[in-house]
Amino acid sequence: MPVPFADLQQQYQTIKSEIDGAIASVIRDSAFIRGSYVDAFEREFAAAVDVKQCVSCANGTDALYLAMAALKVKPGDEVITTAHSWISTSAMITHAGATVVFCDTDGSTFTIDPAAIEAAITPRTVGIIPVHLYGQPADMDAIMAIARKHKLWVVEDCAQAHLGRYKGQQVGTFGAAATYSFYPGKNLGAMGDAGAVVTNDAALAEHMTMLARHGGLVKHQHHIEGINSRLDGMQAAILSAKLPHLPDWTAARQDAAKVYDAGLNQIEGVAVPSVAAGRTHVYHLYTIEHPRRDALAAHLNAGGIQTAINYPTALPFLAAYSRLKARPEQFPNAYRAQGRILSLPMFAEITPEQQRTVVERIRSF
Repeated sequence: MPVPFADLQQQYQTIKSEIDGAIASVIRDSAFIRGSYVDAFEREFAAAVDVKQCVSCANGTDALYLAMAALKVKPGDEVITTAHSWISTSAMITHAGATVVFCDTDGSTFTIDPAAIEAAITPRTVGIIPVHLYGQPADMDAIMAIARKHKLWVVEDCAQAHLGRYKGQQVGTFGAAATYSFYPGKNLGAMGDAGAVVTNDAALAEHMTMLARHGGLVKHQHHIEGINSRLDGMQAAILSAKLPHLPDWTAARQDAAKVYDAGLNQIEGVAVPSVAAGRTHVYHLYTIEHPRRDALAAHLNAGGIQTAINYPTALPFLAAYSRLKARPEQFPNAYRAQGRILSLPMFAEITPEQQRTVVERIRSF
């Protein structure tokens, strides 16, 4: 049985009438840029993630930039983030004008190690960007304690963690702001690029809104120099149609993770995702570790099972950061993980039969 890594078409078919109706409404109203559909989604998403303000934008990468720009990051500042993430997290630190400082992961959850954060702080440090990687929250108690101690802001990267919780509290509600991606494959995905920044700070939200709209809240009234990063009406309407289904989709992913856990736990060499106490994993990705990762991936792919490596090179070792001259001993956990991690098929609609096919194929390896 072929098993796709994700199945966006199947998700669409389950709510086809709702999606088609949303798209038709936007076309009927010619509400392609800003307008009522965008305003509605911002209100709905803010309520869904327990915050007061949602500023939509073109994508999750822009969301990170908007947050840091609004926090007035400047040249000479240092911002700490994880060595294990997608490059958007670190690249936007640079584009906002600061210097990126990488920290190792904790070795079990793939999230940033608070002890490494503390060790990396200098007089130039202004903020921390923890990433709730693969859908598991970072250790927010420890991170926020460090931030308070050193008077640093925190921006949570929630691109893979929609509805994730840390000790019962929603991710995205701990720091000054939090960023989300609605890339099509995300737990809440648009049918194109889309993103948002959320915050409980009304003044910060207004500044981010101006930054995203050419520097003004009203057309032709430019108070600052901004950028053009707008969520279009079509994507907003699609996201509004999908949002009510997100809790059920999240529960389905969590149930699928339990099936994988039960089937893979006893297979020699396979390490299933480790979920720390008090953290609610939403399984954007189900990522295992294996010492012969590349051979296992080839074995699965030969059997029609799609896999992915998220991410094959830890950030400090990318060519983009060759200037840092990173050494493996500086980031031992992230460096070790990059050669062992393998993401298995995971989506809300995956069937137990498909999962059994994956497990049996791994067992046969």
